[in-house]
Amino acid sequence: MAPVVPTSGPQPVARRPLPAAAAAAAGDLWLAAHLSAPAPESLLERLAAAAGEITPRVSLEPPDGVLLEVRGSLALFGGVEAVCKKLRTAGRRVGVQVRLALAPTPLAALAGARAPYRRGRSVFRVMHRAELVGALAPLPLAVLRLPEDVIGRLAKTGVTEIGQVLRLPRAGLARRFGPETLAALDRLVGAKADPRRHVTPRERYRARREPSYELTNQQAITGFLTPMLAELEVFLRGRQGSIMALECRLHHREGAVTRCRLRFAQPTFAAAAIGFLLGERLATTMLAAPVAACELVSSRLVSRQSASAALWQPDEHGGNLAHEAPALIERLRARLGEENVYGLCLVPEHRPEKAWQRVAALRGLATAANASGPQPVARGPLPVTARRPLWLLSTPLSLPAGDIWPHYEGPLEKLAGPERIETGWWDGRDVERDYYVMRSRAAVQLWVYRERHPPHAWFLHGVFG
Repeated sequence: MAPVVPTSGPQPVARRPLPAAAAAAAGDLWLAAHLSAPAPESLLERLAAAAGEITPRVSLEPPDGVLLEVRGSLALFGGVEAVCKKLRTAGRRVGVQVRLALAPTPLAALAGARAPYRRGRSVFRVMHRAELVGALAPLPLAVLRLPEDVIGRLAKTGVTEIGQVLRLPRAGLARRFGPETLAALDRLVGAKADPRRHVTPRERYRARREPSYELTNQQAITGFLTPMLAELEVFLRGRQGSIMALECRLHHREGAVTRCRLRFAQPTFAAAAIGFLLGERLATTMLAAPVAACELVSSRLVSRQSASAALWQPDEHGGNLAHEAPALIERLRARLGEENVYGLCLVPEHRPEKAWQRVAALRGLATAANASGPQPVARGPLPVTARRPLWLLSTPLSLPAGDIWPHYEGPLEKLAGPERIETGWWDGRDVERDYYVMRSRAAVQLWVYRERHPPHAWFLHGVFG
């Protein structure tokens, strides 16, 4: 069949009125990233995750492409050139070079990105639907990736470019090459909607890499994990998320896996901060054997909450350590172990030895800053505000009784009290005590109580700071 150029027949496809479905998407602008060779789907997923920094509307185009809808991202990042540069940078981080093309329809963008390079021809870029057919016309028909038998039969008739096939009569084209070919051309020029399935972000990050040689020391392991942590940051940035925990699994050829777990005091996403803490933890980890593979597994993602930096620095007037506390807690955990770093929290309990409990370190700081704690029920003459010592002995110290008051490195002088505490009958650990604030000969203020039941023994329970 020879190519036919009608004079009064059907108009080119792009001139036909747009259906309602296509008109709704007429404002879309698609950016296609094409790889020079087919790639495994895992690599395309990594590229799509990196492209998530630009737009959430990212779809895979196996075996060698990724597609982004970027109309809404142009104003955010400063125009077409900035968006293209950002996508090229994301590709380099993943380890691939991409050829880009812009067009109002997905298939047109893919066709432009797949087109072979020609000297003197600029990057395929079409911003408006009216310019689309003219820009597509000189491209080879092979970039549409139609079935090979269709492309071969069209080539025998002399039709090798997109513009030539668009000028063929629609009815004859559908009859000889099937309605699927006609539908593909309609999607190409926007006469028919072309919905894409967007990549669904994973809720966790998980990656495993095997080095080219076994790793035997902490420095080598840290260096090998650095690009993996950079990939983790890209993964989190693309989803506007953070993590509260990360586990590094070091696999050996034989034996159990060595696990290094990190829990963060606040949601984090920065590779530098995570890498520092992981290095601290690895420095205290004993390796049973050389490492043959490294694996990172994150906790579930949490939404990232941006915060403004403080106007005053911690050492300046008006500054405080509120922003420094999480980093300090994370460093202590990495060096000393999570079980050795914790906070204290007040609980609604009148018995002094049970009026606190261990909590997560950062929660303990917040509780101490915002809560005044429960006040015991007191009987008898008391100061206006019942005082509590900063240092409470884990086991009360028995004191010898004097003529009136007990002795501790000499006779004690009463300053305040008594404050009576009677509670705990419901759990069988009831207490009945009269508490006093006393001063020693060394001018140290002590918290002392006397049992109400015989033999009315005296005990030192706390020391005021």
